[in-house]
Amino acid sequence: MNVRIGFEVHQQIATRRKMFCNCPTNYQEVPPNTNVCPICTGMPGAKPLPPNKAAVEAAVEIALMLGCEAVTDQTIYIQRKHYDYPDLPSGYQRTSLPIARGGILQGVRIREIHLEEDPGQYDPTTGSVDYNRSGVPLVEIVTEPDLKSPEEARKFLRALIRVLEYTGKVRPEAGGSMRADVNISLEGGGRVEVKNINSVKGAYRALKFEILRQRERLRKGLSVERETRAFLESQMITVPMRAKETEEDYRYIPDPDIFPLILEQSWVGKIREEMAEPPHLREKRLMEKYRISPAAAEVIVSERELADLYEKVASEVDPKLAANWFKTKLRKVLNYMKLRAADIRFTPAQLAALLRMVEEKRVTPEQGELILRELAQKPADPEKIMLKLGLVPLKKTELVAAIDRVIRENPKAVEDYLSGKKEAINFLTGKVLALIGGRADPREITKLLMSKIKGE
Repeated sequence: MNVRIGFEVHQQIATRRKMFCNCPTNYQEVPPNTNVCPICTGMPGAKPLPPNKAAVEAAVEIALMLGCEAVTDQTIYIQRKHYDYPDLPSGYQRTSLPIARGGILQGVRIREIHLEEDPGQYDPTTGSVDYNRSGVPLVEIVTEPDLKSPEEARKFLRALIRVLEYTGKVRPEAGGSMRADVNISLEGGGRVEVKNINSVKGAYRALKFEILRQRERLRKGLSVERETRAFLESQMITVPMRAKETEEDYRYIPDPDIFPLILEQSWVGKIREEMAEPPHLREKRLMEKYRISPAAAEVIVSERELADLYEKVASEVDPKLAANWFKTKLRKVLNYMKLRAADIRFTPAQLAALLRMVEEKRVTPEQGELILRELAQKPADPEKIMLKLGLVPLKKTELVAAIDRVIRENPKAVEDYLSGKKEAINFLTGKVLALIGGRADPREITKLLMSKIKGE
């Protein structure tokens, strides 16, 4: 049974003022109904200001990073989208005609991109409305129904969020500033829109439930009606909201109080020149330029600042060694310390110095990770951190002496190894590491042990 999934993703744009007025956008940091004015509360006679230029620029940049073509050959009207809901004081939401069309991401076609204003926040439990959020700029990204499964949808949303974050012009997704409506249909049934989704995990769960629900109805010979449903994340189910609206139901009309937008090609070209390299394109370039694995490249471009750091480090040390450290040890340290790449305080030169120490075998990879943890907490010269931690390189004569002693004091383990019990060598390696305080590479110790025991 064929499944078709499409998204309408709404993401708040990070601007200081709202879309059509000068009210601040920090709606979560102030008491309810504080950052409001007659414009964003829909008072009679209040006239909106021209669209926030920073919001328009951010939306155009997002469109270009998704491979869309900006609409520069026609006038873009701001429209009134009419519907009745307590969080919409004027009885309509302002949304633009498409500002861009025709992009692609993860094989999913981007149909069009719009600018919108956010409504207020309605609490159905208390019946109260907070209009602080009303008028915050949004970019709406509409896809074609090219996705075929919840797994594909989850992968696409993660890639989309990464692109949005690369621009540096959207509010953090973790703060609930991203909301997605998902359209889903199964062969033989009507198209259902599921609203109230504000996370990748939520989208995945909503799709899993809705596919199962629709499939079960069709299996029983029942119809799947075209409707709008809400996702209740606490119960991981969808429930009916209303019959699915058509465009005619919204009674779109151009807003007579707002001059239309005109995107000049020269302005769009300047945005294209100054914007960041899209992460999906950067991932491909890193693999080609530095000959690194797809798995390493995917981790490196997961954050723009991480990719910037990698390219600076890779210019000073072996790119493949650096990529492996970024994929494993650096990612592990950042996750352990709950840090994002933007929080890193050590310099590319300090990290490159540490990797050179590993490359020259002055410290083991395990010791290097200990130094990296210290480096992430208190940036300093890796050489000084090594001395501070007591990780003084071991002389070859000291290592050989330690190996001889362990072999001499553990004849049973040596005999076990010679009789075919390969795990015995791990026991002996551990004994040597304990004796020397972990100041040598366990892989090198194992090789020397095996050679010594076999008399080579």
